Amino acid sequence: MKVILLEDVKSLGKKGEIVNVNDGYARNYVLPKKLGVEANNKNMNDLKLQKANDEKVAKQLLDEAKAFAQEMEKDEITVYIKAGEGGRTFGSVSSKEIAQAYKEQCGKEIDKKKIILPEAIKSFGVYEVGVKLHPSVTGKLKVKVSEMK
Repeated sequence: MKVILLEDVKSLGKKGEIVNVNDGYARNYVLPKKLGVEANNKNMNDLKLQKANDEKVAKQLLDEAKAFAQEMEKDEITVYIKAGEGGRTFGSVSSKEIAQAYKEQCGKEIDKKKIILPEAIKSFGVYEVGVKLHPSVTGKLKVKVSEMK
């Protein structure tokens, strides 16, 4: 019996795949547990429409991420940290502080977990920080680190 999987099944395959299984296995395990549906014409058509919709949504998310990355490259935020004698800094700038400053200064939110800091920012100056917006899109954000007054 051909079955369209609705969920990932360890020994059979991934969600959305069409697999051949024994009739008894399909009737007694796959279908009752709603892990899959029989691969008839209606269900095959539904699967095709679902895949087309998923591709459309994925393309839209990619386009939005690219547009946001272009906007982000124009922005520059300023983060203030304490300084001691001789212009030495106390501590470093974290991704949480960068995300918070971006929200306050630009009015847009970014997830602090998506900010890529190659190494800790422990001195004053202008840095370019990567922000992972999509699996295939990484935006650049200019961060100016200044002394707190």
